[in-house]
Formats: sequence, structure tokens, C-alpha cells
Amino acid sequence: MDDRPREKMNVSGAASLSDSELLAILINSGTRDKSAVDVAREILASADNSLNALTGITKDRLCAIQGIGEAKASRLLAAFELAVRIQSEPSGPRMRITASSTVCRIFSPMLRNLQHEECWVLFLNKANKIISKEKVSTGGVSGAVLDPRIIIRKAVDKLASAIILVHNHPSGNPRPSELDRRQTRVLRDAAALLDIALLDHVIIAGDSYYSFSDEGL
Repeated sequence: MDDRPREKMNVSGAASLSDSELLAILINSGTRDKSAVDVAREILASADNSLNALTGITKDRLCAIQGIGEAKASRLLAAFELAVRIQSEPSGPRMRITASSTVCRIFSPMLRNLQHEECWVLFLNKANKIISKEKVSTGGVSGAVLDPRIIIRKAVDKLASAIILVHNHPSGNPRPSELDRRQTRVLRDAAALLDIALLDHVIIAGDSYYSFSDEGL
């Protein structure tokens, strides 16, 4: 039954399947020489057998594996993206932000494996409960430039009383650059003009993070 994961799931449930068997169900079919489970094992091996690393895999890398065409790659990428969104979804419709660790828990699944920088903003009400989260900038490997006017306009439109800026460092080093510090000051001062508080700027870098608030900045 090792090469028949669908039958195994029907008998024992999805939790009984290995990582490769679960991937094999998504792949659906193998090649003339390899079963779907064999192809799934190759995919896992290409990501150092890390499910976490799979969330950052590219379509080109998947298609380079024999047995994976564009259709299967797209199906796998959709499943990986759903997994990321499930992990990052707040536990309630109006989750309250009380610590930088909560911010990290929301954004780390989305940002930790990216090879480029993305900037996101959490919009909060007066009780520091989440109104929404939104991507405001995408950059290259070395940085993403923010437009404070866009962020403030969005905050006003959403009737937000506070915001939290979040972005990632693909380098794996969470320490803020001088650009990070400068953009944080500019955004803080611009928000204050409209009585909107910038509560924190959190930098996600792999499995670690840096909080401007925790560091007294």
C-alpha cells in the first residue's frame, strides 16, 4: 500500500500518511519509471526534506523534476500557498495584538522563505485589534521602498487608530539597516500628524525576528 497513498488514506485517514504520500496524492500520477510517491520524494529531497522550505520553492524548480509539468507544479504551489495562509491566519476575526511575538506568528509563515523583500502593514483599531493586513511594497533582495502617503491613506480609509509595519530580510539577518531605521522614522512622524500610532516595525528573517518596539526604538 506504500505506493497507493489514496487507498491508505481512505482506510486510515490523512494523518496516517507520510509527507511524501500526501504530496503524491496532489501529484496524482508518476512516470513510466517512477511512482507518484517516488516523484514526491524527489520534491522533498530538493527542499532538504523540509516542508517549511517547500513553501518557498519556485515553479521552475518543481518543473525541473521528472514527472512534474506545469499543471502539477501549479497544483502543488497552490497547496503550499494555502498552507502558508492557514498558518498566518489570525485565530479570530478581530485578533488583538499584544506583543511582537504575535506579529511574528502571523507573518513568519508568509515571509520567512521569500527570496525578495515584502512590506506589509497591520491596521489596528483603538483596542489594538486587527482590522486587516495588507502588502504595501515589494522589492528585490536588498530592499523595498515604502511610500508613507499610501500607508497613511489606507489607514485613514480603514479608520485605523494604529499600524504595525512588517517586512522580511531574505539575508537571514534580522538587524535593521539604516534605510529601515529611516523609513520607520518617516512613517512614524507622518502617521502622528493624523493621530495614528506606529506601534512597531517587525523584521522577519528566517526563524528569527527583530522588533523596533522591543528594542525601545
